[in-house]
Amino acid sequence: MKIICIGRNYAAHIDELHNERPKDPVVFLKPDTTIGQKNHPFYLPHFSNDVHHEIEVVVKINRIGKHIQEQFAHKYYQEIGLGIDFTARDLQQTLKSKGLPWEKAKAFDGATALGNWFDKSQFEDLNKLHFELRKNGQVVQKGTTAQMLWSIDALIAYVSQFFTLKIGDILFTGTPSGVGPVVENDRLEAFLEGQPALQLNVK
Repeated sequence: MKIICIGRNYAAHIDELHNERPKDPVVFLKPDTTIGQKNHPFYLPHFSNDVHHEIEVVVKINRIGKHIQEQFAHKYYQEIGLGIDFTARDLQQTLKSKGLPWEKAKAFDGATALGNWFDKSQFEDLNKLHFELRKNGQVVQKGTTAQMLWSIDALIAYVSQFFTLKIGDILFTGTPSGVGPVVENDRLEAFLEGQPALQLNVK
Protein backbone atom coordinates (compact mmCIF):
# COMPACT_ATOMS: atom_id res chain seq x y z
CA MET A 1 0.00 0.00 0.00
CA LYS A 2 1.26 3.46 -0.89
CA ILE A 3 0.17 6.98 -0.05
CA ILE A 4 0.18 9.31 -3.04
CA CYS A 5 0.11 13.00 -2.14
CA ILE A 6 -0.61 16.07 -4.22
CA GLY A 7 0.96 19.42 -3.45
CA ARG A 8 -0.09 22.89 -4.60
CA ASN A 9 -3.64 21.97 -5.62
CA TYR A 10 -5.29 25.04 -4.04
CA ALA A 11 -4.32 28.50 -5.30
CA ALA A 12 -4.64 30.21 -1.91
CA HIS A 13 -2.29 27.68 -0.30
CA ILE A 14 0.24 28.21 -3.09
CA ASP A 15 0.11 31.93 -2.35
CA GLU A 16 0.46 31.61 1.42
CA LEU A 17 3.68 29.60 1.04
CA HIS A 18 4.91 31.87 -1.77
CA ASN A 19 5.25 28.94 -4.15
CA GLU A 20 5.05 28.93 -7.92
CA ARG A 21 1.79 27.73 -9.47
CA PRO A 22 2.54 24.41 -11.18
CA LYS A 23 1.62 23.46 -14.73
CA ASP A 24 1.04 19.85 -13.65
CA PRO A 25 0.10 18.30 -10.30
CA VAL A 26 2.97 18.12 -7.81
CA VAL A 27 3.25 14.50 -6.68
CA PHE A 28 5.14 12.88 -3.82
CA LEU A 29 4.87 9.58 -1.95
CA LYS A 30 4.69 8.64 1.71
CA PRO A 31 5.28 5.13 3.10
CA ASP A 32 2.60 3.35 5.08
CA THR A 33 4.75 3.71 8.21
CA THR A 34 3.65 7.36 8.31
CA ILE A 35 0.09 6.34 9.22
CA GLY A 36 -0.60 6.88 12.89
CA GLN A 37 -2.73 4.42 14.83
CA LYS A 38 -6.40 5.31 14.85
CA ASN A 39 -7.58 6.94 18.09
CA HIS A 40 -3.95 7.49 19.13
CA PRO A 41 -2.32 10.91 19.54
CA PHE A 42 0.06 12.51 17.08
CA TYR A 43 3.48 12.73 18.70
CA LEU A 44 5.60 15.72 17.75
CA PRO A 45 8.94 14.61 16.26
CA HIS A 46 12.11 15.54 18.11
CA PHE A 47 13.81 16.93 14.99
CA SER A 48 11.37 19.78 14.29
CA ASN A 49 10.18 22.87 16.11
CA ASP A 50 7.58 23.83 13.51
CA VAL A 51 5.21 21.00 12.55
CA HIS A 52 2.19 22.14 10.52
CA HIS A 53 -1.25 20.63 9.96
CA GLU A 54 -2.49 20.21 6.39
CA ILE A 55 -6.06 18.92 6.13
CA GLU A 56 -6.92 17.14 2.87
CA VAL A 57 -9.70 15.20 1.19
CA VAL A 58 -8.52 11.62 0.70
CA VAL A 59 -9.80 8.70 -1.36
CA LYS A 60 -9.09 4.99 -1.09
CA ILE A 61 -8.38 3.11 -4.31
CA ASN A 62 -10.46 -0.07 -4.65
CA ARG A 63 -9.19 -1.64 -7.88
CA ILE A 64 -5.97 -1.99 -9.83
CA GLY A 65 -5.46 0.57 -12.56
CA LYS A 66 -2.86 2.01 -14.90
CA HIS A 67 -3.25 4.79 -17.51
CA ILE A 68 -6.78 5.46 -16.28
CA GLN A 69 -8.84 7.85 -18.37
CA GLU A 70 -10.39 10.69 -16.37
CA GLN A 71 -13.94 9.78 -17.38
CA PHE A 72 -13.47 6.33 -15.83
CA ALA A 73 -11.54 7.41 -12.72
CA HIS A 74 -14.69 7.45 -10.55
CA LYS A 75 -14.81 3.66 -10.83
CA TYR A 76 -11.53 3.29 -8.95
CA TYR A 77 -12.70 4.50 -5.53
CA GLN A 78 -15.83 4.22 -3.42
CA GLU A 79 -14.65 5.59 -0.07
CA ILE A 80 -13.73 9.18 0.72
CA GLY A 81 -12.64 10.93 3.89
CA LEU A 82 -10.25 13.43 5.42
CA GLY A 83 -6.62 13.11 6.41
CA ILE A 84 -3.89 15.30 7.83
CA ASP A 85 -0.50 15.52 6.16
CA PHE A 86 1.75 16.67 9.00
CA THR A 87 4.75 18.62 7.73
CA ALA A 88 7.97 19.54 9.53
CA ARG A 89 8.00 22.97 7.91
CA ASP A 90 11.38 24.08 9.22
CA LEU A 91 13.05 20.92 7.99
CA GLN A 92 11.23 21.13 4.66
CA GLN A 93 12.39 24.70 4.06
CA THR A 94 15.98 23.79 4.88
CA LEU A 95 15.95 20.87 2.48
CA LYS A 96 14.22 22.84 -0.28
CA SER A 97 16.73 25.70 0.03
CA LYS A 98 19.50 23.21 -0.71
CA GLY A 99 17.65 21.63 -3.61
CA LEU A 100 17.32 18.36 -1.70
CA PRO A 101 14.33 15.97 -1.52
CA TRP A 102 12.09 16.74 1.45
CA GLU A 103 10.66 13.32 2.31
CA LYS A 104 12.13 13.61 5.82
CA ALA A 105 9.76 16.53 6.42
CA LYS A 106 6.66 14.74 5.14
CA ALA A 107 7.26 11.01 5.49
CA PHE A 108 8.44 10.57 9.07
CA ASP A 109 6.72 8.02 11.30
CA GLY A 110 3.24 9.17 12.28
CA ALA A 111 3.11 12.03 9.75
CA THR A 112 -0.18 10.81 8.25
CA ALA A 113 -3.47 10.92 10.13
CA LEU A 114 -6.54 9.24 8.66
CA GLY A 115 -10.10 9.55 9.91
CA ASN A 116 -13.41 7.88 9.12
CA TRP A 117 -14.24 6.65 5.65
CA PHE A 118 -17.55 7.55 4.02
CA ASP A 119 -19.28 5.97 1.05
CA LYS A 120 -19.04 8.56 -1.71
CA SER A 121 -22.64 7.86 -2.75
CA GLN A 122 -23.91 9.81 0.25
CA PHE A 123 -22.51 13.03 -1.19
CA GLU A 124 -24.35 14.88 -3.93
CA ASP A 125 -21.31 16.27 -5.74
CA LEU A 126 -17.71 15.26 -5.00
CA ASN A 127 -16.55 18.40 -6.81
CA LYS A 128 -18.32 20.61 -4.26
CA LEU A 129 -17.42 18.98 -0.95
CA HIS A 130 -16.96 21.34 1.98
CA PHE A 131 -14.50 20.45 4.73
CA GLU A 132 -12.76 22.14 7.63
CA LEU A 133 -10.20 21.63 10.38
CA ARG A 134 -10.66 23.01 13.88
CA LYS A 135 -7.79 23.48 16.32
CA ASN A 136 -8.89 23.75 19.92
CA GLY A 137 -12.40 24.56 18.72
CA GLN A 138 -11.40 27.30 16.26
CA VAL A 139 -11.62 26.84 12.49
CA VAL A 140 -8.09 27.08 11.07
CA GLN A 141 -8.57 25.55 7.63
CA LYS A 142 -11.64 25.31 5.44
CA GLY A 143 -12.11 24.61 1.79
CA THR A 144 -14.18 23.02 -0.90
CA THR A 145 -13.13 20.60 -3.60
CA ALA A 146 -14.49 23.16 -6.08
CA GLN A 147 -11.32 25.16 -5.33
CA MET A 148 -9.02 22.39 -6.52
CA LEU A 149 -6.86 23.14 -9.53
CA TRP A 150 -7.23 19.45 -10.45
CA SER A 151 -10.29 17.40 -9.46
CA ILE A 152 -10.14 14.02 -7.75
CA ASP A 153 -10.77 12.20 -11.02
CA ALA A 154 -8.21 14.31 -12.89
CA LEU A 155 -5.62 13.49 -10.23
CA ILE A 156 -6.30 9.76 -10.45
CA ALA A 157 -5.89 9.90 -14.22
CA TYR A 158 -2.67 11.87 -13.88
CA VAL A 159 -0.90 9.80 -11.22
CA SER A 160 -1.89 6.53 -12.91
CA GLN A 161 0.33 7.52 -15.83
CA PHE A 162 3.33 7.07 -13.53
CA PHE A 163 2.23 4.62 -10.83
CA THR A 164 0.06 1.52 -11.01
CA LEU A 165 -2.76 2.09 -8.55
CA LYS A 166 -3.47 -0.86 -6.31
CA ILE A 167 -6.28 -1.79 -3.95
CA GLY A 168 -5.84 0.06 -0.65
CA ASP A 169 -3.69 2.87 -2.01
CA ILE A 170 -4.63 6.27 -0.60
CA LEU A 171 -4.64 9.54 -2.52
CA PHE A 172 -4.24 12.84 -0.65
CA THR A 173 -5.62 15.58 -2.89
CA GLY A 174 -3.95 18.72 -1.54
CA THR A 175 -4.61 21.21 1.24
CA PRO A 176 -6.38 24.58 1.23
CA SER A 177 -4.93 27.71 2.83
CA GLY A 178 -4.65 28.12 6.58
CA VAL A 179 -1.87 25.64 7.32
CA GLY A 180 -0.19 26.35 10.62
CA PRO A 181 1.73 24.94 13.57
CA VAL A 182 0.56 22.40 16.11
CA VAL A 183 1.90 22.24 19.64
CA GLU A 184 1.60 19.87 22.56
CA ASN A 185 -1.95 19.46 23.91
CA ASP A 186 -3.62 20.82 20.76
CA ARG A 187 -6.92 19.15 19.83
CA LEU A 188 -7.62 18.73 16.11
CA GLU A 189 -11.09 17.96 14.72
CA ALA A 190 -11.98 17.68 11.04
CA PHE A 191 -15.42 17.76 9.42
CA LEU A 192 -16.54 16.67 5.96
CA GLU A 193 -19.85 18.21 4.87
CA GLY A 194 -20.53 18.90 8.54
CA GLN A 195 -19.93 15.31 9.61
CA PRO A 196 -17.18 14.47 12.12
CA ALA A 197 -14.41 12.82 10.12
CA LEU A 198 -11.25 12.92 12.24
CA GLN A 199 -10.28 13.71 15.83
CA LEU A 200 -6.74 13.87 17.13
CA ASN A 201 -4.73 15.03 20.14
CA VAL A 202 -1.19 16.32 19.83
CA LYS A 203 1.42 15.10 22.30
